[in-house]
Amino acid sequence: MTDQTTSRVLPRSRQAGVCLHITSLPGPYGIGEIGKEARQFVDTMRDMQLCVWQFLPTGPTAYGDSPYQPLSTFAGNELLIDVGQLIEMGLLAAEEVSDLISLPSDFVDYGALIPIKNRLLRLAAGRFEERTSPELKQACDEFVEKNDNLWLHDYALFRYLKTQHGERPWPEWKPKYVHRRRRALRKLELTAESELADTKVIQFLFHHQWQQLREYANARGVWLFGDMPICIALDSSDAWANPEILLIDRNGRPDYVAGVPPDYFSEDGQLWGNPLYDWDNHAANNYGWWIERLRASAKLADLVRIDHFRGFESYWSVPAKSDTARTGRWEPGPGDAIFDAMQSALGDLPIIAEDLGVITPAVEALRERHNIPGMVVLQFDVVDDDFDLLSVAENSVCYTGTHDNDTTIGWFRGSPDDIRSDLEIKETQQAVLQLTGGTADTIHTDLIIAAFSTDARIAIAPLQDFLGLGSEARINTPGTSRNNWRWRVRKSELGNEVRARIAKLVSNSGRALQN
Repeated sequence: MTDQTTSRVLPRSRQAGVCLHITSLPGPYGIGEIGKEARQFVDTMRDMQLCVWQFLPTGPTAYGDSPYQPLSTFAGNELLIDVGQLIEMGLLAAEEVSDLISLPSDFVDYGALIPIKNRLLRLAAGRFEERTSPELKQACDEFVEKNDNLWLHDYALFRYLKTQHGERPWPEWKPKYVHRRRRALRKLELTAESELADTKVIQFLFHHQWQQLREYANARGVWLFGDMPICIALDSSDAWANPEILLIDRNGRPDYVAGVPPDYFSEDGQLWGNPLYDWDNHAANNYGWWIERLRASAKLADLVRIDHFRGFESYWSVPAKSDTARTGRWEPGPGDAIFDAMQSALGDLPIIAEDLGVITPAVEALRERHNIPGMVVLQFDVVDDDFDLLSVAENSVCYTGTHDNDTTIGWFRGSPDDIRSDLEIKETQQAVLQLTGGTADTIHTDLIIAAFSTDARIAIAPLQDFLGLGSEARINTPGTSRNNWRWRVRKSELGNEVRARIAKLVSNSGRALQN
């Protein structure tokens, strides 16, 4: 069933995909990386007949390790750089990375990983000029020249100053840096020239490796599907360098912050704490910052999910001093104007709308006017008496669950973190068994088959669901800050038998990878 014209940025035929964040890849260096192991996962996807790889935001993370609170909306997460490739380039010696190899392989120990890897990246960057080819040095120079004025130089300054201030948020820095006094920054550029240059080299290495990954994936018929948080973090180089785009005072303090009202995940709503945009400023500049943001995202991925799409129609504004999001109110967003500006500058927009939560007819109308595909998440919709798999639109992406959900098995059985009552869990079990016609033992596969049976042009399941894993493999629990973003898949879990089983499931659904 199709309720509108299918977006031109979606695949032309029904395809299947997997959601797996880069950090969750297997590998020997303490965290999933964007080099060899990522390319091997592309090959694994081909064996499984999957052609869409969705991952979470790839910006540099800070306290709490959340990819949805990055230190920059343009920079890449340095922790994802492939250490093995740095060894092959002669920038690191094999014996120098022994501390990384000793880290756990089945989860990310950020506390141990970050200081070790940052030290190694600085070491590699310091050797870049003398140990790399003239061609690579030229590519680095061109990368710096192209991005320095847009974001790179500010990001390098931000990361240096953040370290100098004990990693505290920038509103807590010395006033001369909070207010970006020109004389203070100029002096810093001279005294910290080497450190700033190293940060830029590290960013080049990330983007160089990422482009290799994208070219590898695209050459094998695999689409990369990225993710963009609608909000930016207050403690980010974007906010520090461009405070005028936000509703904050000259000291970087907001009166109101972002969140969502009470919902499925939390009775008090979610108090994100992100600063709100000054939409009047964006409009006056014809949404230039947003255009550059989407342009940069489109260089990394073939499709980009914009998290919390409904914020473009109206957003939940919460007093900054509130303890919960219950005290918020709806404020109008930019509406059509931002999409008109982006489409005028960039053409067909490669975006998917995360249109979950409190969605009004006005939000749906905004999405449909710009022919932006939406999302259907079966874990949310199966409990709706009016839901029917036949009602899932072609111009959409259908999921079993997302990174914010428990795994399908954990959701079906109920987990220690579940906010549902025993009665609600039982009602969910009855509803999903009725929808799928399956059994409790095969629920993860049955729900994938249900998603794949829809008309949605793309249907996606988290890798945890393909593997039949329980709540122990959940990657994030919204509203909590402990033990998130840590789960990693073992290479042994992706063996030939698993690949063949998934390939058969995908082929039977008519969504096999198009060679």
